[in-house]
Amino acid sequence: MTKEEEEYYDAYFDMFHTTGWKQFIDEINDIINGFRIEDIKDEKHLSLVQGQLQMLTRTANFEDGLRNTYDDLTEDIDAS
Repeated sequence: MTKEEEEYYDAYFDMFHTTGWKQFIDEINDIINGFRIEDIKDEKHLSLVQGQLQMLTRTANFEDGLRNTYDDLTEDIDAS
């Protein structure tokens, strides 16, 4: 892994340890859990809700995805 790649991941890992990040993810999860199928009015609204949920879910799962990618990269390096 290059120095730049290591700095890239370290910056994110530092951010993930902050209270602000934890608050942000808690709020994102509250929004995700607040969606109710009963509130969907029509197909257009359904498409909008699906897009919103997709983006919110990607944001909520960002930390896990980044950590998994980092772990995969470091395992490949260790295996070499």
